[in-house]
Amino acid sequence: MVRFNPKARLDQSRVRDAGSGSGGGSGGGLGGGGMRIPIPSGKGGIGGLIGVVLVVVVTLLLGGNPLSGGGGTGGLGNVYSPSRLSDAQEGTDRYASCKTGEDANNSQDCARVAIENSLTDYWEAELGGKFRPEDAMVTFTGSVNTGCGSASSAVGPFYCPSDETIYLDTTFFDDVLEGQLGGPEGSFVEFYVLAHEYGHHISNLLGYMGQVRSQETGPQSDGVRLELQADCYAGLWANHATTTEDASGEKLILDLTQDDITEAIDAAKAVGDDYIQKRSGGRVDEEAWTHGSSEQRRKWFMVGYQQGSLDACDTFAADRV
Repeated sequence: MVRFNPKARLDQSRVRDAGSGSGGGSGGGLGGGGMRIPIPSGKGGIGGLIGVVLVVVVTLLLGGNPLSGGGGTGGLGNVYSPSRLSDAQEGTDRYASCKTGEDANNSQDCARVAIENSLTDYWEAELGGKFRPEDAMVTFTGSVNTGCGSASSAVGPFYCPSDETIYLDTTFFDDVLEGQLGGPEGSFVEFYVLAHEYGHHISNLLGYMGQVRSQETGPQSDGVRLELQADCYAGLWANHATTTEDASGEKLILDLTQDDITEAIDAAKAVGDDYIQKRSGGRVDEEAWTHGSSEQRRKWFMVGYQQGSLDACDTFAADRV
């Protein structure tokens, strides 16, 4: 299990909780336009594992396809400039007690803050001037309003490029962690999921997300390459996680064990499209894949983890992924 440095100080400023929402999110709900990129949840609904999980919504309010280029978020247009958390959802004090690494060792909520701090520290150092942090990682219960519209817990954890924010209903981990993803509360599985979604933010900043210009599916499609890049970036962060520091230079993470990496690999395999198709009782249909096979996801996480370089994660340059 990940061990955080008790001396480290946590920065809660980018992690917020929207509380419990009741509006929207049960169906399409993307009134604001944009694209949500969730990790599969194994449940039905928008983020379900059966069908296309990469949800692309074309809206006339955006003047066309949000993937068509332009704007300041990797070619996605529609930069959501107000507070990243909806004005109607001012949030709770869920993370107010998360002050130190010791808090992170004793609380999954605080561990989530510590992982966000670690991800931000690593990517800020890696990208330099190209980096801008997400304004927030937002947790919620039930539903939430985002720069991509309203979303329900059925979506699973997702990244909204319009407001550059990760959203997750933390009951997702209660529902599927032990069952589908194979890890108890406090395991590295949640941290892999967060690192994967943060990886989408990096793809957005570097312009790769703007290269996804169609809704094609299949093992070599742009959508799959984007998902595998996020897995690779998650592995890349894991490679460097124990070098990340708080604002004063204290290490954030003391230990990352082989068991942690194994949990991440197992989770990546459990959300492979072929595994999901088999589990749902259907046949394996490669041309319907949106996130990549179990082997592809395992492979690209390990490319990032073992090679430890940003260039190694350029899935769009690879002949085959």
